[in-house]
Amino acid sequence: MSDKKIIKAESKELAATTEGGDMSFWEHLDILRFSMMRSFAVVFILAIVAFYFTEFVYTQIILGPKNPDFITNQLFCELGNYLGIQSLCINQGTFQLNNFEMAGQFKSNLLIAFVAGIIAAMPYILTEMWYFIRPALSIKERKGVRGFVFVTNFLFITGISFGYFLIAPLAINFLVSWTLSPDIENTLRLGSYISMVVMISLSTGIVFQLPVLIYFLARMGIVSAALLKTFRKHAIIAFFLLSALITPPDIFSQFLVAFPLIFLYEISIKIAKRVEKKRIQEL
Repeated sequence: MSDKKIIKAESKELAATTEGGDMSFWEHLDILRFSMMRSFAVVFILAIVAFYFTEFVYTQIILGPKNPDFITNQLFCELGNYLGIQSLCINQGTFQLNNFEMAGQFKSNLLIAFVAGIIAAMPYILTEMWYFIRPALSIKERKGVRGFVFVTNFLFITGISFGYFLIAPLAINFLVSWTLSPDIENTLRLGSYISMVVMISLSTGIVFQLPVLIYFLARMGIVSAALLKTFRKHAIIAFFLLSALITPPDIFSQFLVAFPLIFLYEISIKIAKRVEKKRIQEL
């Protein structure tokens, strides 16, 4: 390589490393503030759109997992009939949701619209996050996290789908059918049902970011592959306990819920090991 090429490469490396490094704390804070404002504006606009289409969002999406014709409930019931396991036929009954507050339905409407806005805006929010942290990374670090926006969005959407289409119907079936005594009648509050569906979907979307989180923690030397392997058995037990709580009493349903979580954990171990190897090579 000629001297000119070496100087040019070094200048590019230095420019990438110092980009954003000459800015003061308050300048960084201003960038973060404007980034958050833009993200909030997108969430707000999409929340208004969701509020306008309230009937569709509520009846088709929020109430979907409790209805017998929901795709997950139909597939489980068909599988149960095929295997002769009637407990797999979930959410075949109907139940009434009740409102006990004057403004209860309006507040539920606002909650649904706001969460729908967050979920729909998440690709943009993650893009804004990437453009905020990108200037602080060197060329090597940028190459290491290439595809950040795509991977985080893919994992978030996969997690949301996993929670909504699988965990939510199973959790609804378990909680509605659980009784202390036949003399006790369940009176289900509207806000309680909506909060459960929303929290399950959002929380699984966040949990599915585990590989991304492990990557950055491993880069900082906080988490290692050895540490994750040490707690592997504990994590597997925790995943199966969670699945046993929300699924029908059969091993198939438990594996169906626990396996993706175990798979994510194993991927995280491999990611941590790969990051450690790169860190050793860079030293």
